[in-house]
Amino acid sequence: MEATQGSAFGQFIPLIILFAIFYFLIIRPQQKHQKEHKAMLEDLSKGDNIVTTGGLMAVVVKPEEDFIKIKLNDDTIVKLDRGFISRKVELLEKS
Repeated sequence: MEATQGSAFGQFIPLIILFAIFYFLIIRPQQKHQKEHKAMLEDLSKGDNIVTTGGLMAVVVKPEEDFIKIKLNDDTIVKLDRGFISRKVELLEKS
């Protein structure tokens, strides 16, 4: 009876190894990226340049709890859901 228990455990070893590989190659990097993105959203302040998921470049006018007011051009200020901010960018000033 001990031989069947040992072989049953031996059958799960490849499955455990596969799960460990899956975790370290896919799940863990994605969690790290989500944590960094959340920290970036919380640190947004007035004057920051952002890119939305739609590809629009804008300037943060006023960060609010769920939304952020952004300026698309000199005349257009809109509210954007925080979930639609892709990244923060640093624009180079022309001399």
